[in-house]
Amino acid sequence: MNGGIVVMSYRNSLQIMADVMSHTSEFGQSGANKSNLMQKANLSHSRLNGFLKNLIGSGLINSIVYENHQTYVLTPKGINFLHEYQKFVELSGAFGLEL
Repeated sequence: MNGGIVVMSYRNSLQIMADVMSHTSEFGQSGANKSNLMQKANLSHSRLNGFLKNLIGSGLINSIVYENHQTYVLTPKGINFLHEYQKFVELSGAFGLEL
């Protein structure tokens, strides 16, 4: 809030993918379900599905079906990507760059 005015900041696709991955990692190896990810990443079901399809296709997230429940977990490649992305965000912020 800025002087009574709400300032909206829009996320680009890479930021949204990083958010989905970050929230997925919070659930560890037990995995996150779509409801968890929709709520935490603030995405609609259809928009989340598109990002999950992309992340799974890239090998960054695995989809696991266990006892009729679908969950999502980060792959080692996804963990590495998220770590490097976070370093990049910190570095760009140190130079005053906005993503």
